Amino acid sequence: MSNTETPIKKEQSTMPAAENKKGIDNHVQAAKHLEEASRHHLDAAKHHESGDHDKAAASTIKAQGHTALANEHQKEDVKHHALNN
Repeated sequence: MSNTETPIKKEQSTMPAAENKKGIDNHVQAAKHLEEASRHHLDAAKHHESGDHDKAAASTIKAQGHTALANEHQKEDVKHHALNN
């Protein structure tokens, strides 16, 4: 049995170059902060494993900070899409 419905194509929105660059920058910055957060979480795990819980706590705080910064970039991108749709 085949589906005979025609998919509905959504019109591609044309976005000014400056706005497109801002969106790209938000994605890149969010990704960089998430990579840093990941690195700090891995460091925290290693510090816990070696018994240095103070260093683990410091790495966890750094990871949370980078996660918060990544979330800010993601929020900016969501706002941008919400305003343009």
